[in-house]
Amino acid sequence: MTDQANAETIAENLSGVREQIRQSCERYQRSPDTVTLLAVSKTKPAEALKAAWQAGQRDFGENYLQESLEKQEILKDLDICWHFIGPIQSNKTRAIAESFQWVHSVDRLKVAQRLNDQRPEHLPPLNICLQINISEEATKSGITLTELPELAAQIAQMPNLTLRGLMAIPAPADTQQEQRKPFAALQAALFELKADHPQMDTLSMGMTGDMDAAIAEGSTMVRIGTAIFGARSYPA
Repeated sequence: MTDQANAETIAENLSGVREQIRQSCERYQRSPDTVTLLAVSKTKPAEALKAAWQAGQRDFGENYLQESLEKQEILKDLDICWHFIGPIQSNKTRAIAESFQWVHSVDRLKVAQRLNDQRPEHLPPLNICLQINISEEATKSGITLTELPELAAQIAQMPNLTLRGLMAIPAPADTQQEQRKPFAALQAALFELKADHPQMDTLSMGMTGDMDAAIAEGSTMVRIGTAIFGARSYPA
């Protein structure tokens, strides 16, 4: 596929996803302006991100630090808001603190403290979402809802971080009714936290297969990759 054809496909895909978001919002009496589309661009080349940017996309989510830093250098002249959404190793926190505007996958006090301490003074506070293991799966990262209030209180004290919300990747479900249950639990948890942390306004939840269910339960940021960029190709 030529670069031009690929760019046109990405633009068409983006338009289709935005229309799905609009329809979901209409279905649940929400304004489409209340849902941000986060384009998950892991394993995709910088040219694909540029094509999405040219089609109006500004928020991009990356899982792999080194790959993302290379893309950030290539695309440094574009006004992109970079979100880190992958697992965080302690030895990677400095580069994340220096190079991203959002981090969605904080699930340990140690990592939050390092991000706070390593955030450059000339940059605004780093926007943080706490990752919740909402389905309590042994194979997934994230804290439990029981652990949430204490970690939120600790992070709220850190001057170089702004606690914005919660993120989750629920276990797959066969029906929309089942998909909605963990999202509803996450929304309820955010509602409770807002009493002590009124700045929390973000529910990062919903991907290509469960976006409609997430929007039904109040998602403010959906993370969509394959539906925009096509299937991912992972190195062997």
